[in-house]
Amino acid sequence: MTDVGILSKLSESLRVKWRERSGPNRKAGDGKPKADTEADKLFLRARVIARSGDIDMALRLYADAAALSPQFDAAVEAQGELLDLAGRREAAMAKYAEARRIRAAMRQGAPDRPFAVRHRGNFRAEVSSYDTVLGSLKKNALPYIARGNAYLAGGKPAQALLDYEHALKLKPGLLDVQAIKAEALLAMGKYDEALTTIDAVVTARPSDSEALSTRSVALMGLGRLDDANADLNRQLALLPTSQATARACIALRLAAYELAHAELDSVIAKHPEDAYWRLYQATARLRLGQPLTAAQAATPDSWPALLLSFLFGRASEEEVLAQADSDGRRAEAWFQFGAHQVAHDPESAKRRWRQIVDYAAPSMIEHAAARNELKRIGA
Repeated sequence: MTDVGILSKLSESLRVKWRERSGPNRKAGDGKPKADTEADKLFLRARVIARSGDIDMALRLYADAAALSPQFDAAVEAQGELLDLAGRREAAMAKYAEARRIRAAMRQGAPDRPFAVRHRGNFRAEVSSYDTVLGSLKKNALPYIARGNAYLAGGKPAQALLDYEHALKLKPGLLDVQAIKAEALLAMGKYDEALTTIDAVVTARPSDSEALSTRSVALMGLGRLDDANADLNRQLALLPTSQATARACIALRLAAYELAHAELDSVIAKHPEDAYWRLYQATARLRLGQPLTAAQAATPDSWPALLLSFLFGRASEEEVLAQADSDGRRAEAWFQFGAHQVAHDPESAKRRWRQIVDYAAPSMIEHAAARNELKRIGA
């Protein structure tokens, strides 16, 4: 069963088993909620207080959690739910809209990567729910898998790894769990362990395109570019033409700009408002020596649009770097700086791309592309 199969089966399986085992005589197990950050602690405390009926206090705690973690959409949405219960409909709608904006602004994982790592956000509410489920189902592997996925999507790979290992102890041999365990190891920078773990999956399922993606990242992290590219090309061959978004990402990783440009034409036709796709198409045109078109331009009201404006000469490196407030954004900026400079200052481009190889996560499109660019120019 694939990751998607496990997750689609999960809800009904847990619902039935939890209903069977729940009741007044149920004993608590090891599913006690555990907070990981101060925002998490406030969120969990707010949930308890809300159930006691103190809506005003719960609202303040949810607001404090959201203030500490601005992308904590669940805390904002919870405020909306409480305001709804209190009959404050207009205020509730504003919070719901804010939560939707937070989710929309959060960049999800690249579509060529495995299902389990394409979702990102704060999943403290889901983790808390599975903590409770595990009080009754601590000998069932499924809630450990689900909680591990929530941890992984929330940027907590060490906690995810513990859950995946527990699931494998309960049910050895689950290849899908081995595959996502490898992803947790990758997120922790343990590339050798990740490679050993995912190798077993690829050996058993050589046509598993998601496992090939995972292995390519492990190989990139270890600096084995040719082997990583071989897996990327195998993954590309397995994906149908209907999966243009995934195919475009793989082509970008390979720095295969003609293919990337062709795939991006159909992607942009379906997602014309996504500034990242327009940015990547502009990058492909730049590297192919083709002029940028006015249709690709964008107003710099978002991060990827600012990078696109840089390529059009409407924003400076200093302006871009001022908004590069995360490791991922800095890597994206460095890549575009290199793409813009390579024709007239190849040494500067090399320095930019080496920075990506040295500091950026190998799961990023820009990491693989930078390695392939450096190889292409003999650096």
